[in-house]
Amino acid sequence: MSYLKAKHLSDLLVSKGLTISVAESCTGGSLSSSLTSISGASSYFNCGFITYSNQSKIDMLGVSPESIEMYGAVSEKVAHEMVTGAGQRSHSNLAVSITGIAGPSGGSASKPVGMVCLGFFFDGSVTTTTQFFSGSRSDIVSQSVTFALVELSSKIS
Repeated sequence: MSYLKAKHLSDLLVSKGLTISVAESCTGGSLSSSLTSISGASSYFNCGFITYSNQSKIDMLGVSPESIEMYGAVSEKVAHEMVTGAGQRSHSNLAVSITGIAGPSGGSASKPVGMVCLGFFFDGSVTTTTQFFSGSRSDIVSQSVTFALVELSSKIS
């Protein structure tokens, strides 16, 4: 299913002459892999940042240490800064960020396993959302990737 969603998005990107970059944390490159599994991906996929650690978010994407300290790495604030950094550093038309808690450990009462924050950069503006997914670690990663692909397609169609 993810392949079909990625193919749909790739067709949209190619038809509109747009490029995309991604900044991933909890999905560990799964979104990038989805997008680059399509033949001809080099025409629309600029780059992917796999920023699992807080320090890599700071160093590679320009996320503010204060934002991580105040809001946590899994927050819409950090997702916003991640996607802004990815978009600016890659000079892409479109960017997406994903940060979350895929589990099975690492959750808390305020940030449970399955909480995923995403950021979307398009046409110079950034939007963020928080989603709650369930299941195993791989289920949460898969649902996060599918959600991102669907949202990206809806933003450019």
